[in-house]
Parts: sequence; structure tokens; C-alpha cells
Amino acid sequence: MRRDIIRINEDLCDGCGLCIPNCHEGALKVIDGKVRLISELMCDGLGACIGHCPNGAITIENREAEKYDEVVVLEEMVKKGANTVVAHLVHLKEHNETGYLKQAEEYLKKNSDNIGFDVDEVTRRVHNQTSGGCKAGVCPGSTEKVFDKDPGRYTIPGEISSELTHWPVQLHLVNPVAGHFRNSDLVIAADCTAFSYGGFHGDFLRNRKLVIACPKLDKDLELYVDKIHRLIDVARINTVTVVVMEVPCCGGLLRIVQESLSISVRKIPVKRVVISALGEILNDEWI
Repeated sequence: MRRDIIRINEDLCDGCGLCIPNCHEGALKVIDGKVRLISELMCDGLGACIGHCPNGAITIENREAEKYDEVVVLEEMVKKGANTVVAHLVHLKEHNETGYLKQAEEYLKKNSDNIGFDVDEVTRRVHNQTSGGCKAGVCPGSTEKVFDKDPGRYTIPGEISSELTHWPVQLHLVNPVAGHFRNSDLVIAADCTAFSYGGFHGDFLRNRKLVIACPKLDKDLELYVDKIHRLIDVARINTVTVVVMEVPCCGGLLRIVQESLSISVRKIPVKRVVISALGEILNDEWI
């Protein structure tokens, strides 16, 4: 039989997750920085997720499809790693697809020697969690980590001065036409970046103005688009440096800036800086 099913272009997908709430069947999850279709069984092919992808990474494919085969699905899914397999099996578990779940676990056990991850660990994870998004342990932004750092490797020569020159800085609170923004170089930083990157003040704030935001937890993000648009066209800022964390949800901050630029008369240079949870600069480039 032929049926419609979504296809995700992983080269275009940046893992923002905007499509996920619009998949009512729960067939999509952000896994390892990309949106994955974790259950072909539950995809109805209606494409409710498509209009919510800002990068056009989701399309509908109509193809000849045999009766659903859990083994065939797993043969492809194991190539994407343990996290994707866990999310898929949890999905089966929560939809009471016990037959498919048993079939999947038998396949993993039988082929454990040829699978590049610990099958027993996958099974334990499946039976000790539910698929409640980030609570399932598959959301990179809320995965718990502990960094074993040697406090002796730090030297503090003296008091470190703040480079912040104005207040407030939270984007909902700032006045985009305030005088201190006029003709400035602006840093738009995700909330967590200054806590992760030790040299934030010296490397990013010096001689710049700052606003901060969280594209995942903040509300009324359309107001951010308008404020940044006014910073560009009214305050006439010179450049924007967008500093974000490595987690997928932070990508929304850059998209807000790009949307603001799309409605602005002036076009200004934009730099993206990506910080790791360990406080390393992973990417620093003009885009």
C-alpha cells in the first residue's frame, strides 16, 4: 500500500524543536541535536509539523509501504545511536505496543554484538523513564552533567571589573530607543552563556551593549522580534553578536534576530558565537 509519511532533511534541521508540539502523535523528538522521527508507526502523514519548521527541513513523502515491520525500522534506527532507540522504545511502551516492544528488545539482544552501544543499558533506560520530552533524558538542554574541575588551576590576580554599562538587560525590560543603545555594537546573549563562559565580560561585553533572553523559557517572543527590529532601525546599532549555548533550543535566539533583520530597512553584520557547557567557544563566525 502507498501512504504519506514525513521525511526530515538532517542537513537543514538545526534541532530547534518547534515542530514537536505540533506532532500530536508524539512521533518526533530532539535527539543528539536533530529532530528525529522516532516512530513511523505513529506518523499519520498529515504534516501538521511542516508549517512550524523555520528551515524547511520537513517534507511529506508518498511511497509504497509494506505492513509496518519493527525489525526494519530498528535496522535503520540503530545507526542513529542509543538515544534515538531509547526514545523509540519508550514511545512504543507508552502507547501499549507491547508486541512491537518485545520484538524490538529481542532484535537488540540477538544483534547486540553488532550494535555500537550497550543494549542492556538501553533496555534499562527504557523501563526506567517515560517520554515526557526533556524529562526523558533526551533533551540536551536539561541533561544533567557534572564537571570535574581542579580549583587549583585557577588564579585570580585581583578583583575582576564588570564591563556592564547599563541596566536593565533582559530583553522584555529594555527600551530599544534608549540613548545608550544608539550607534552601539550589541550583544544578544542567551541567559546561561555568562555563567558558562568565564571570560564573558572581557571578551563579549567590553565596548558593547547587552541584552539577554532565553528562547526556550521566555514568553511572547514576537515582542523580541519587534524590539530587535527597533534596535536596528531606530537605535541604529552597528553590529549584533549573538552568543548562545550549544544546546538546540538556543538556536531560536539567532532565528529571532534573523526575523528582525528580515523586516528591518537597515542590514547589519551578525556574528554567532556558540559556547559549550564546559565554557569553551565552539563556533565564532560572521554569518
